[in-house]
Amino acid sequence: MSDQPQHHDVTREQAEEAVRTLLRWAGEDPAREGLLDTPRRVVKAYGDWFSGYADDPAEYLKRTFKEVEGYDEMVVLRDIEFESHCEHHMAPIIGRAHVGYMPTNRVVGISKLARVVEGYARRFQVQEKLTAQIAQCINETLKPRGVAVVIEASHECMTTRGVHKRGVSMVTSQMLGSFRDDPRTRGEFLQFIGVPRSR
Repeated sequence: MSDQPQHHDVTREQAEEAVRTLLRWAGEDPAREGLLDTPRRVVKAYGDWFSGYADDPAEYLKRTFKEVEGYDEMVVLRDIEFESHCEHHMAPIIGRAHVGYMPTNRVVGISKLARVVEGYARRFQVQEKLTAQIAQCINETLKPRGVAVVIEASHECMTTRGVHKRGVSMVTSQMLGSFRDDPRTRGEFLQFIGVPRSR
């Protein structure tokens, strides 16, 4: 993974100097032996963590397959693990996404759904926006009869600072088309991903 910045108005040298400034602000000496390479490592890590800014997730969905023998039922990909970062505190968000859609006459390779999740997760995010972006991208590109996205995640901005509440997870969902309009379709999806249906 390249450690070059995604936006050319900030140089790598400027990014590394910003890390040194934060180290000094925290009370450290950036010239200390153990920290000499830290700015370079942090910039390289940022290149990986925020590589989603260089991607257009919709591109992953443009290659589809018609030879599915008339299959037109739900397609669900469960437990897509992801790491993101909170845009308010730059702290990690660690979670799983569940994605489903009702195809029309085409399906997409399942790894591409995971790549869409990654493309949006590798940016500064809030979970609600991440959920909506994934659903809208699939809906606008594949034009299926419906899309469902559920995300479960823990937020380190809540577990390692502030209220310090561990073991708490947040769940968000976005239902479009048949998943929003038809309770049976929505219930089937939730059953597939292990969420009990309300009675």
